[in-house]
Amino acid sequence: MSKIRTVLGDIEPTMLGVTYMHEHLITHPPASLLDRDLAMESRAAAARELSHFHLAGGRSLVEMTPRDYGRDPLALREIGAATGVHILCTTGWLKDKLCRPWVAERTVADLADEMIREITVGIDETGVRAGVVKAASSLNTITPAEEKVFRAAARAHLATGALISTHTEMGTMALEQVELLRSEGVAPERILVGHLDHKPDLEYWRAVAQTGANLGIDQIGKEKYLPDSRRIELILAMVAEGYAAQLCLAGDLARTSYWPSYGTGGGPGLTYILWRFLPWLRERGLDPQTVEAMLVATPARLLQLERA
Repeated sequence: MSKIRTVLGDIEPTMLGVTYMHEHLITHPPASLLDRDLAMESRAAAARELSHFHLAGGRSLVEMTPRDYGRDPLALREIGAATGVHILCTTGWLKDKLCRPWVAERTVADLADEMIREITVGIDETGVRAGVVKAASSLNTITPAEEKVFRAAARAHLATGALISTHTEMGTMALEQVELLRSEGVAPERILVGHLDHKPDLEYWRAVAQTGANLGIDQIGKEKYLPDSRRIELILAMVAEGYAAQLCLAGDLARTSYWPSYGTGGGPGLTYILWRFLPWLRERGLDPQTVEAMLVATPARLLQLERA
């Protein structure tokens, strides 16, 4: 039977519950980024924020921090055990300026072997296994280093069945990502294209959905990029066109200033989608079954490992 691989071990898909598909809990980004707001290093703050998420009805979360952004699998295991939230860890790499030192001198086969090992055996010596594969592109381009990661991600997926979840820079290159992965034999239905609400164009979203790929609407609560009212309009339009089962929600809250648990007085925090955004969707007429599909049924389908 298919299973979902969390940092504490495998669970049945029925155990997943309400799930955010793209978040960050612990990050140790390289010093070259210069922005300390991106360094989410407090296990106590993460446990506190996840406890609030659990209280709001959240049960699972995909933690999308890869190795080149300071992934910390042991911290994730500790936080998952402390809060009762199912956490999935990722294998893979981020966009060119972060991944190139890690991948430029390696072969696609070598990168794929590392991803497969992290899913099937464990990450380094931690015993924690990844449950999702990550690949990323830059603004308006897929660089040679990024292409190498995408091809390796495809091979890791084909060996394990793990979902490929991507980073797009400002929503660009979504169709090119899908086509590249498809050229390696990946079914678009096993791809989640991230950050599409950075490019709030209904025709563009429709084109991505028509490939069969899934759409990450994962910047919810970040009004500086797009008002949530516009996100709701786009979601309702996509649902009306029959694409509800391909939509996934998250906040990608990868700054300490986004979390009340860091004591900054900021937000929106991990409760925002459940306590504010979903009620707004319902007020606009979205039925409870569709809401549950986006947060429960679709994540449970996508996150199942088919072979590993």
